Amino acid sequence: MNRTERHHLKDNELANLASSTRHAVEENRTPIIGIVVGVVVLLAVVGGYFAWTSRVNNRAGSLLADATVLENAFVGPPGAPGSGPITFETQRAKQQAMLTKFKIVADEYPATDAGLFARYRMGTTYLALGEAKSAGEAFQQVIDQNAGSLYGQMARLGLAESQALTGAYDEAIKAYTELAQRTDGAVPVDGVLVRLARTYVEAGNTAEATKTWTRIVDEFPNSPFTAEARQKLAELKKS
Repeated sequence: MNRTERHHLKDNELANLASSTRHAVEENRTPIIGIVVGVVVLLAVVGGYFAWTSRVNNRAGSLLADATVLENAFVGPPGAPGSGPITFETQRAKQQAMLTKFKIVADEYPATDAGLFARYRMGTTYLALGEAKSAGEAFQQVIDQNAGSLYGQMARLGLAESQALTGAYDEAIKAYTELAQRTDGAVPVDGVLVRLARTYVEAGNTAEATKTWTRIVDEFPNSPFTAEARQKLAELKKS
């Protein structure tokens, strides 16, 4: 086979390859187009979802900011020195206004971080209003929604406090004891222990209260609760 023949053979092979490729593409054009369209649609859906999520989170965050602004609102007669554009005549009126705002965020955007935090703040606000039962319900909702989050752990502490206030001492003591055993720093152990000790006192269990106060003094000498613990231990020794 001379050079010219080999050249023609190579050209024919390339032509055949090109022809085969063209036929393969033509035969699979519909499936390929379908795959491409599917990918484009999927990307559009994903992009739209993230855009929608971003808008929802921004809206929830904005409403939450409106609620938290009320915390710094002036309490007193309108026009009094120090009053501002937002003024409440009583602390209770301010807390009720905050509660209304928090509830809107929590109810309308429950799946967002802002909604979860707003639900938690509903619990703390109910406690400030002296409504322990409603506080416990709000805290329980946070726990049910995301028990492992920081808000979930804080809600467990709030729920225990609500239980103690309603006289459910056994449940509160159990919750405080479990929280005091955590080592992840989600909640301050000294803060948990002081609540546990107070609950033991309210439940009439001075022996366990003494042990808990002593633990605070021994393990947390620099805690802001140590002075209270020392005082309570001194009072228990006199009684």
